[in-house]
Amino acid sequence: MDKAVCAQRAPYVLELEAGEYWWCSCGKSKSQPFCDGSHEGSQFTPEKITLAEKTKVWLCGCKATAKKPYCDGAHKLLKD
Repeated sequence: MDKAVCAQRAPYVLELEAGEYWWCSCGKSKSQPFCDGSHEGSQFTPEKITLAEKTKVWLCGCKATAKKPYCDGAHKLLKD
């Protein structure tokens, strides 16, 4: 798999508690936007998110962002 799978063409808008999270970079996780290990055997690795306090985040759903794991609007530029 050379290219990540687009899980959705919009960000995941979540309010997360303080703690560590792992964002799925391959797009195959069944626990989007978080990693479930589906990247095993590929060149993809999850991105660690560490939050010191409860925070609202916009996590990339299309997996094409340049600001991993956060949405940068790349989903608006994707072609079918």
